[in-house]
Amino acid sequence: MAQDFSWLHRGVAEIFPEPHDHSETESLEQRLANANRPLRVKLGIDPTGADIHLGHSIPVRKLRAFQDAGHTAVLIIGDFTARIGDPTGKSDVRRQLTEADVAQNAQTYLDQVRPILDFDTPGRLEVRYNSEWLSRLDLGKTLELLSTMTVGQMLAKEGFAERYKKENPIFLHEFLYPLMQGFDSVAVEADVELGGTDQKFNIAVGRDLQRHFGIKPQFGLLLPILIGTDGVQKMSKSLGNYVALGEHPSQKYQKLQGVPDNLLSQYFELLTDLPLDSLPENPRDRQEFLAWEIVRQYHGEQAANEAKEAAKSGGKEGALPIFFLDTIPQFPAKLAYILGACGLCKSTGEGKRKIQEGGVRLDGTKITDVDTSYQQHSELDGRVLQVGKNKFIKLVSSKESLKEAMPII
Repeated sequence: MAQDFSWLHRGVAEIFPEPHDHSETESLEQRLANANRPLRVKLGIDPTGADIHLGHSIPVRKLRAFQDAGHTAVLIIGDFTARIGDPTGKSDVRRQLTEADVAQNAQTYLDQVRPILDFDTPGRLEVRYNSEWLSRLDLGKTLELLSTMTVGQMLAKEGFAERYKKENPIFLHEFLYPLMQGFDSVAVEADVELGGTDQKFNIAVGRDLQRHFGIKPQFGLLLPILIGTDGVQKMSKSLGNYVALGEHPSQKYQKLQGVPDNLLSQYFELLTDLPLDSLPENPRDRQEFLAWEIVRQYHGEQAANEAKEAAKSGGKEGALPIFFLDTIPQFPAKLAYILGACGLCKSTGEGKRKIQEGGVRLDGTKITDVDTSYQQHSELDGRVLQVGKNKFIKLVSSKESLKEAMPII
């Protein structure tokens, strides 16, 4: 009987190569069906920041689907490549991170993907750090890697071509990034590599390098880039249209129940496993169901029900305790002081320590600078401050501003 590969194709933008491409004679479905061992399915994550949002979760969810189908997920933490940063889609060179930055970010990444991946079943997950092999490359091996590509091929990469045309600087170390990501596929002998649609060039480089080193080339599986909650641009923390995995359940629910109608089908397809032909017909019901389902995935059914009830009660603050910023005697005010004043920490000193330890987040984004300060209430009004995994508080300018924000029932 033919195998059901509906799980494989759900939400996928492209699988390459196809059998008619060049000399390819098999499809990914054929390799899956005929394999006499679990395939090795690679996903690389560069810990260039501290947080993951729902857009980042899409390839991780597909990796879980491969696990559930009996294959081995190879999650590569790019602790070496993160020091360069993927130049894809960047108009300028990225800031190079320190080893300490990368190590701290890597741990938070693993904590955030734990609810998605199967960390417990033996043989279903390998977590690898690419410094394991990239830090040992000598100059001879680096020259060998560089000799597999031409400058023209590199400049054909989206981003590089645009920067070159605009005469924006392209540094030589940036050319190494696709080669190092490709060498990851050689090192772990990947059968499949997952990535966003913007990663096709890098994944194709991995295929070329595997062929160069005598390894059967991997398939590339590309997934869509998620549009943010504004319904216009891709989900991004810098644009403020994101839902972070580390956010409070009520905060997640509030954001997701406002997803535009035209994006609901894509969100259900990419962020859930629900049958798409059994969703509520009414758009408002679909929004609420989406919000409930995603909160349930990350926080459990009880938290999802509580977030839903809190939203129904009419209070935007949901189940979060509230701290009124006008009780602080004077602004500008340092974050460490605010942590003590609102009760999340016992004192300003403890607030500083928590910031230094990486335990403080604002709207899901980690704050690591102990000197972080805010000039006025409006910079913090409506935002959620978090210490550790379970301590949250909603910051509100004043009781008056809260009353103005409450809906008239």
